[in-house]
Amino acid sequence: MGQEESHSEEMDLEKIQELCIIFMKECPSGALHLHEFKRIFGVPSSSAEESLYMETIFHSFDTNKDNTLDFIEYVAALHLILRGNLEDRLKWSFKMYDKDGNGKLDRQEVKRIIRIIYKIKLQKSDVSMTLSEICDRIFQLVDKNNDGQITLSEFMEGAQKDEWVMNLLKLDVNATGWVIQNCGKLP
Repeated sequence: MGQEESHSEEMDLEKIQELCIIFMKECPSGALHLHEFKRIFGVPSSSAEESLYMETIFHSFDTNKDNTLDFIEYVAALHLILRGNLEDRLKWSFKMYDKDGNGKLDRQEVKRIIRIIYKIKLQKSDVSMTLSEICDRIFQLVDKNNDGQITLSEFMEGAQKDEWVMNLLKLDVNATGWVIQNCGKLP
């Protein structure tokens, strides 16, 4: 078992190195713009859902809000996507949901991300709930003080207590597999 973990860790490090080399080749200026980010990860212009998902991811890693990713932001993004622990991934997911950056999620913010996830991930499974029903259920299970907003602590606690909520809230549309699959699509 230890060998499998070590092998997996080596592959993750190898992928991170490969993606860093791609960054250096594609962005000798040291600044990665959204259109370059999408090209590196092979997002087709015809896929509105994947495009919106990548824009959301891009902006969540643009920590200085200059509309570019520098090398440090890029490496931090890769590390989180490929090797991040559950707590870090949940905090990142919360940040992606929290569009206005006020530290709380309202129904509109939750519906926005659920709509994206629904189109990418849930369309492939048998889902009988509407977006509003999914949002209502999340708030019922996670919003402990029933104030119509979800704080980071409610988000973290709710996600870890309920597997259904966890699967939706952690924004895991197989980001690791998606990054690995799409990183080599450059000509």
